[in-house]
Order: sequence, then structure tokens, then C-alpha cells
Amino acid sequence: MIGRRLFLGAVGAAALSGCAPDVLGLRRSVRVAVSWSGAELREFHRVLDGLGDLEFPVEVIPLGDDIPTAFGPRSTRRPDVVMLPRPGLVPQQLENLQPVPAELADRGRTRLWDELLVQEGETYGVPFKTAHKSAIWYRPSVFKQVGVEPPKVWSDWLQVNRQLSLAGIRPLALAAGDGWVLTDFLENVLLGSAPSAYRSLASSAEPRPSQEPAFAAALRLLGTLWAAPGTLAGGVDRSLVQQFPDAIVEVFGHRRAAMVLASDFAEPVVRSFAADPDDIGLFTFPSMTRGTAAPVVVGGDVMVLPRPASEDAQKLVRRLAVPAAADPWIATGGFLADGRTTGYSPELTRLAEQLVAPGRSLQFDLSDRLYQLDDGLQRVLNDFLVRVGDQGTEVVREAVDVALTELAKVES
Repeated sequence: MIGRRLFLGAVGAAALSGCAPDVLGLRRSVRVAVSWSGAELREFHRVLDGLGDLEFPVEVIPLGDDIPTAFGPRSTRRPDVVMLPRPGLVPQQLENLQPVPAELADRGRTRLWDELLVQEGETYGVPFKTAHKSAIWYRPSVFKQVGVEPPKVWSDWLQVNRQLSLAGIRPLALAAGDGWVLTDFLENVLLGSAPSAYRSLASSAEPRPSQEPAFAAALRLLGTLWAAPGTLAGGVDRSLVQQFPDAIVEVFGHRRAAMVLASDFAEPVVRSFAADPDDIGLFTFPSMTRGTAAPVVVGGDVMVLPRPASEDAQKLVRRLAVPAAADPWIATGGFLADGRTTGYSPELTRLAEQLVAPGRSLQFDLSDRLYQLDDGLQRVLNDFLVRVGDQGTEVVREAVDVALTELAKVES
């Protein structure tokens, strides 16, 4: 989740929105730490501008992948509000956080958030942005050309890939340069094939996925997809260095691949680079077998208050928590608000409806919750891709064994 921030364009010094220096006679700024950069950072400034006149200046601090430093040693420059892109860190940072204002504690939100934000009866965060991490964007024209439909189950997906490959079309652009793309792939397979194992790992104080048979089985399934010759656009070498905007361009700009796994926040990139704006489709991760629930992996950014929180910081959180506050960002696309299903493009409306539909297998991003293993898991999956990519399914079993051995070292 965090890694994507670096690829939407770097920014230099801290950007300010109505800020003022902290000097005598001037009210101190409310400092908001965010992981966003580039287009996402601009959109957040539009949200702040849409709040109208505030009683205090606001300073936005883009920290990128370093946002956990927002909870470092106290100083006069510490942030007052943190847009935390890993809600799974909330239970780990309780000693540094102050509960949110009382009137926001029971604010309507999907129950999924409560697992992370409500601790010992106190609420420590307010959802700002939700991410649907089971979305696959594709070009309907190539599906029509080959006579295939978006897959309903995993085996359909493998067959779609085979038919596209036989027609000379690379099925998948894989942004392995962004490690979170690889973990998103695996998490969807694991949640779809073994939801109880997924939940067990997510809630474990000492997770050991290398010892979980369902985890190994999910790796084998994923390896089968990645290993099919002719699946990856540009092969393994390009996939390893390709970041998610580049993978989207590969599909919709250069038209050298049919589909790409990318969350809802990819929407502005898709529409910006699509050579044909009418040739944009979206489906979500299929069920692993008929009759089972399709997985929906969820991420998001949550507003938290480092302790002690000022009155102005709490006021800003109240203003940003108003459902209409995010309207400027929603209007330009790539933003889902918790529990809201209106105001989006048709594609994002479908994703929003899945996030509130009963019977769906929804879980928060496993790698966000297993933050202590995240970097190591990404490295293991990177090596796994090298071993299996385009190599044929006969190499998958041995590659899984190697990956589990590497993962065990990360866990120890």
C-alpha cells in the first residue's frame, strides 16, 4: 500500500495549504502528515481548499514511505494529524495515539474498520479513504476479439489467459516493481481459497505463514498463473522493474497487454493514458471455485491523532470526517469513501457496492496487518516470480518450497 506513493511523482519540500509560521502573534499550523505525493497530494489539497475558511492554518507534510516516523520522538515540528496508510498499525501505536473526538467514535463505518480502530473500548481513528485491492482493469476490445469474458472463477482466468496468449496477446502487465502488487495478488488468492487461514494469520501476534499449509497452497495457485508461458507482457525482466503506472500504460496506452491488477486509486492513471476512452473495463478478483465467495481485499487511509492532540487538530479531523468533505477528490476519480456508494464513475460504483454488500469475503490487506513481515514477504515473492515467471507449471512446486524456506528466515 505504501510503496505506490513514490510512483505518482515525487514532491520536494513540504507543501502548504493556508499555512503560517509558528511565531509569536500567529496561530500555530495544524500539521497533517500524509504518504501521498504527486496527483494524490494535489487532490488532498483540493479537499482542504473545499473545507472553506478555517480558524487555523493547515500544513501538509508528505512523508511518503517514511510516514511511520510521524510517531517518532516529540518535537515542535511533529504532525498533529496523521493520514495513516496502514490501518493495521493502529493497534501497534496506541501509546502514541489519542482517541478521536467522542462524537466521531460511534460514527457509522463498515464493521471491518472496527477490528483495527477500536481498541479496549476506545476509537483511535476515522476512515478517510478506502481502497478496493481486488480490481483488475482490462481492455474489453481484446476480450471481444478473442471471444472471452471476464472470469467468474480462477480456472476461467487461467483459460482466458491461454486463449489470449494463443491469439498473440499478452494477458497480463505485472507491476512487480511495486512490491505491493505481488502481495495483493497473493492475498487475493489466499483469501479466496482459505479465508479462515487468512483471518488466522491476520489476527496472530506471531504469524508464521511459512508453516501454514493453506499459504503454501495459495502460492502454488498463484505460481500456476504467473508460470504460464506468454502470460507476462515484457516477460519477467520487464515485470520486475515495472511500476504500476507503467503497467497501466502497457495495457491502455501501448496496448501490449490485456489487463492489469490495480486498485481503485489507479482510475485517474487509466483514464489519462487510455488510447481509447471507450475501451476501459474492470472486473474483480474471481472466486477460487464455483459456489465460494470472491475475495475482496481492503486497504485505506485512516485519520489518527498523535498524543496529545490539540483542539485545532481535533477540529480539522471533524471537518474532514464530514461525508461531503472528499467530494472534490471523488469528482476527479480514484477515491472511495467508507460506506458511500454514490457519486463515482460506473466502475468505482461497482467497487463501492462490493465493499458494503453482505456475503462478500472482505478482509483488510494482510501485509498491512503483518507489517513486521511485509518487506520480507515482498522480497520472497519477487524471487518467486523470477523462479516461475514464464517457466511453465512444472517448476512451481520446487519454487514454492524455496519460497517457504526464504519466508521462514524472514519470520525468525
